[in-house]
Amino acid sequence: MATKHRRNVWELGNDWADDILWYARGVKAMKAHPLKQRTSWRFYAAMHGFFDQLWELYGYFSASDTRPPNADIARFWDQCQHGSWYFLPWHRGYLLAFEASVRAEVVALNGPPEWALPYWNYFKPNQAALPPAFASPDWPDGTGDNPLFVPQRYGPDNDGTVVIPVDQISLRALSEPDFAGVSSGGSPGFGGVDTGFEHGGRVHGRVESQPHDWVHVLIGGSDPTDSRLPGLMSDPDTAALDPIFWLHHANIDRLWEVWRQHPPTHVDPTQAKWTKGPGTSGGRVFSMPMPDGTRWDYTPADVAKLSTLGYDYDDLTAPVAPNQLTERLTRLAPDRVAAIAAGVQPMASGKNVELVGANQQAVRIVGSEARTAVPLDKEVRSKVAASLTAAPDTADPDRVFLNLENVRGLADATAFQVYVGVRNAGAGGPRELLAGSVALFGVRKATSPDGPQAGEGLTYVLEITDLVDDLHLQDGFDADALDVRIVPLRPVPEEAEISIGRISVFRQGQ
Repeated sequence: MATKHRRNVWELGNDWADDILWYARGVKAMKAHPLKQRTSWRFYAAMHGFFDQLWELYGYFSASDTRPPNADIARFWDQCQHGSWYFLPWHRGYLLAFEASVRAEVVALNGPPEWALPYWNYFKPNQAALPPAFASPDWPDGTGDNPLFVPQRYGPDNDGTVVIPVDQISLRALSEPDFAGVSSGGSPGFGGVDTGFEHGGRVHGRVESQPHDWVHVLIGGSDPTDSRLPGLMSDPDTAALDPIFWLHHANIDRLWEVWRQHPPTHVDPTQAKWTKGPGTSGGRVFSMPMPDGTRWDYTPADVAKLSTLGYDYDDLTAPVAPNQLTERLTRLAPDRVAAIAAGVQPMASGKNVELVGANQQAVRIVGSEARTAVPLDKEVRSKVAASLTAAPDTADPDRVFLNLENVRGLADATAFQVYVGVRNAGAGGPRELLAGSVALFGVRKATSPDGPQAGEGLTYVLEITDLVDDLHLQDGFDADALDVRIVPLRPVPEEAEISIGRISVFRQGQ
């Protein structure tokens, strides 16, 4: 089997290079198939999620459509894994099956049998804009009906212009030492928390939260006349209807491989529960329809190595340093630099998670800003300070995380920045730090009492270790409370009903 090469869409030579032109032709062919056909465009999109009301509103579903057989719906639809350590392997299999289906259409049109799906690396300089072939309703000859263009792609400012503001997205997930995290307030890990089959889990892994969720919402935005109507990419139940979805996910898949380039800690789980997938413990089996009429059932172990899957990426360069532990230890103990061995390896996080403090009431997000304070328990705070003081002798100082718990709402396109400050910071130190960005991709479904989270909403975990380190260096982390400020990307209307059940701080260590 010849290796297929996935390449950067912005580096193919021109706006309508062959890889993109054939992609458009393949997409057009898939869109021509009826919904019930397993390899049709809409069938594949429904495997990620299906919401008949939104699909009908946007013209993707009507009373004249024949639904697939119930057995096909039960096996294939509403299958995507979010808020789960299966997020990355499930989407990798999804991409592979979709790519094979597009390639089959390309070959049927006398296109190249080696065609592979491009990826969009919005992090590279001058590549943050939506690739031009997706931004115009016309084919390169000026003819309309370009299948890569969709009108429900509103962008960060809801004006139809899609440019990813790279200063608002992050690759900090690449420095996360653990693939699997915890759901108890500490790091959710690079790939997510240990779950069974989870179509809409409560806690998203670090690479899923940022950049995955954030880019989804920045591309999709919301209808400028009604913020509750998301762009296709902003809602999991419509996202895969947008052709740019697949290039975005090819980039997320690439980042998994980038992260894996740095063992010994950057390795996939070895537990049978992960390698064999949820099907072995009574959950649904990951299953994809293939263009030859067969069904491909797969496990995470089946898709773990690119070398066995027949494709690769043209660039696996890590854009951020994978090992930040040496830098952190040097900052914490500058007078003991000589004691810090060169090349200190990132260590797997301790699994001891303890609440440091939490605010007293829910926070409504309305308008352009919301604020609250998180009181800190003095005894637990002192444990954090002690671990920082002991570094680098232990080489394992605590990490600290801010949790936004039980986030609910009706508008998936909502996104905001989270700032953390202190009231008694040292005179020369920063009073406020950007803790991270949150995009509410999937919040509507998580808020519904009939959804997978039974109305409990989503929880977002932001690492604030850098802020706590700074406070420790200024005054020994002697803060009684942390001030939290929420700044939405766009003002949030009342009807969006966005709220945060609790904002908390956790330490994670040995």
